[in-house]
Amino acid sequence: MSSPRRTVAVVDDDSRLLESLENLLESAGYAVRTYASPKAFLAAGLADLDCLITDIGMPEMGGFQLRDAVARARPDLPVLMVTGRHEIADQPGRAALAAAALFRKPIDGQLLLAAVEKSLAQ
Repeated sequence: MSSPRRTVAVVDDDSRLLESLENLLESAGYAVRTYASPKAFLAAGLADLDCLITDIGMPEMGGFQLRDAVARARPDLPVLMVTGRHEIADQPGRAALAAAALFRKPIDGQLLLAAVEKSLAQ
């Protein structure tokens, strides 16, 4: 009997990136839920998620605020962050402060999958 598929949530206001990451993660065997906003994600609940991938720069609520809200509700949930703003990604120590991992757009799919796998193994 195989183990249940792990569920990864992706939050980004860019619909093309949501679709791309959904395809990538599903091809690697993950169940994927996508959300166009942090509010929609939080409204759906965190109970049965294994990992979160979120954009940093979004209207209404940014990725750092979302990460903090998730940490209060589910401190065990790994959070990987992505950004198109290279000045954020290039700050020394920012990835360690921000999340399990920080990726610059365009995202290297194989590196992202490796980070998801690593965060789920911990």
